[in-house]
Amino acid sequence: MRDGGPLGRAGLVLLLMAAGSGARPRPTAPGDQPPSNVVLVACDSLDGRLTFFPGNQTVDLPSINFMKRHGTVFLNAYTNSPICCPSRAAMWSGLFTHLTESWNNFKGLDPDYVTWMDIMEKHGYRTQKFGKLDFTSGHHSVSNRVEAWTRDVNFLLRQEARPMVKLTGHRKQFRVMETDWRNTDKAVNWIKEEAVNFTQPFVLYLGLNLPHPYPSPYAGENFGSSTFLTSPYWLEKVNYEAIKIPKWSSLSEMHPVDYYSSYTKNCTGEFTTEEVRNIRAFYYAMCAETDAMLGEIISALRDTGLLGKTIIIFTADHGELAMEHRQFYKMSMYEGSSHVPLLVMGPGVREQQQIPNVVSLVDIYPTMLDIARITVPQNLSGYSLTPLLCENAESEASASRARPSWVLSEFHGCNVNSSVYMLRTGKWKYITYSDGSSVSPQLFDLTADPDELTNVALKFPVTVHSLDKILRSVVNYPKVSSAVQEYNKQQFISWKQSLGHNYSSVIANLRWHQDWLKDRKKYENAIDKWLGS
Repeated sequence: MRDGGPLGRAGLVLLLMAAGSGARPRPTAPGDQPPSNVVLVACDSLDGRLTFFPGNQTVDLPSINFMKRHGTVFLNAYTNSPICCPSRAAMWSGLFTHLTESWNNFKGLDPDYVTWMDIMEKHGYRTQKFGKLDFTSGHHSVSNRVEAWTRDVNFLLRQEARPMVKLTGHRKQFRVMETDWRNTDKAVNWIKEEAVNFTQPFVLYLGLNLPHPYPSPYAGENFGSSTFLTSPYWLEKVNYEAIKIPKWSSLSEMHPVDYYSSYTKNCTGEFTTEEVRNIRAFYYAMCAETDAMLGEIISALRDTGLLGKTIIIFTADHGELAMEHRQFYKMSMYEGSSHVPLLVMGPGVREQQQIPNVVSLVDIYPTMLDIARITVPQNLSGYSLTPLLCENAESEASASRARPSWVLSEFHGCNVNSSVYMLRTGKWKYITYSDGSSVSPQLFDLTADPDELTNVALKFPVTVHSLDKILRSVVNYPKVSSAVQEYNKQQFISWKQSLGHNYSSVIANLRWHQDWLKDRKKYENAIDKWLGS
C-alpha cells in the first residue's frame, strides 16, 4: 500500500504534468511517428455523464479531468448493449449485438473469436490483459441466464435484493475493491518491469469491476448485486449538495417495460429522499475509487517515460441508473444506463477537445487497428475514432467509410421483458420494442428533456416513422426479436431437461426464490404454458 493513498504520489505527478512539466511532445499526425503503444482501461457501470458538465460537479475525478485537459472527451458515447457480456462482446468484436448473437450475460463471443488484440499481436504488438474481460459465452450465474430465458413468461418476480448502501473501513482506507486494486498493481508492475524494456509497441488492457454494485448476501443463498459499498475516504470526494434527486413517474404512469424492470429490480417499493441520495452518493464514491486506479496507470506510464509514446483510452461497458427512473443497475436505454465514458489522450490526439458526435463501443475495434496502422476490415459495425481524435488524421478506415449520424444499442437479456432497440441521432433518442407494434415506442428530445421524463412519440409521429425507417435499414428488429424468443425457449428446455427430477427444486431456489416460494405451483404452471405456446 502506498503512503497517503492512491492520489498521494500519483496526484502530485498529475499536478506537475497538468502544470506543464514539458514531458509530453506536441501532438503530431500519426503518420509522422512510430506506432503508439495503447492502454485501454475499461471499467464496469460508470455513467458517462460524470465526465463532463454538469455531471462532473458531483464527485472529484482527477484522473479523468487530467485526461480531459491533455486529450479528448466524447460527449455522446454509448454502449451497444447495456449489460456486461454483450456490451464487451461488441467492444472486442466491432460488431453489433444482433450480428454476434450475444443475447445475454451467458451468450457472448466464442472463446476463440479473433479480437482486435489478437490482430495487433499478429502484427507485432506485445499484448497483455489484466482483470475483467467477460465477453465470451458460458459465464455468470445460472439464475442470471434463467431469468433472461424466461422473460417472456407471464409472471412478475423480484430478481434482486432491494438496493442499499454500506459503509466500510475508515477515513484512510482507499483500497476497498481489493480485486481491482490487485489487477491495477499487476498492470502497473507490468508497465514498470516489462513494457519499459520493449523495443516493439505494446497494447495493455485493464478491466475493472468498479463501480458495479457489490453482491448482497443478506438476501439469501442466491443473491444479486444491489449493495453500493465504499469507505469514508471515497465518500469525502462526493459533493452531496450537487447530487440530483431524480424525478419518478408514478407506478401507474410508467412504460410497461420500465415497470417490469423496476419490479424485477425490487425498486417499486417506497424510498425516502435520503435513501436515494445515499445510493447515488455511494455510487459516485465508487466512481472516485475507479478514477484512482486509472490514475495509477497514468502515473506508471509517466514514471517510465512511456506516457508521451502511449495512447490511453478510458471507457466502460455501460452506465448505472443509480435510482433514476426508479431503477438501479443497467439493462435500460435511459442515459444513466446507456451513456458511457470515452476519453482518449496520447500522441497526435487533440488536447482539451470535446466531441459531440455520437459514437459507440463498436468503434473501439477499428480505432485500435487504425492506431496500429493495420488495415481495418470493411464488415465492422464500428468506425475508427481516429479522424475525430487526431490532428490532420487521414486514416485508412475513414477514407472509404463515412461515419453515420446515429448509433445503435440493443438489449435482449434479463430484467426486461422484451427485446429493446435504441437509435440515437441528433437531439433524438428513439426506443422501440419487440416487433415494433405490440409495445408502444418511446421518443425523447434530449435537448429539451435531458432527464427523459416526457415521451413525445405521439406528438412527433413523422419523426418516429423516419427514425424507425433508419433503424430497420440497420437491423430487421422484428426478426431478431423473434429469433431471441426462440433461442430463450430452446435454451430453457435444454436446461430443464438436464436437471431431470431436480428441476422444481433448482428453479425454486434461484434469485427469485423469495417470490417464487409464495406460490410455487402458479409459477411452474406459467412456465409450462409458455413452453406449450
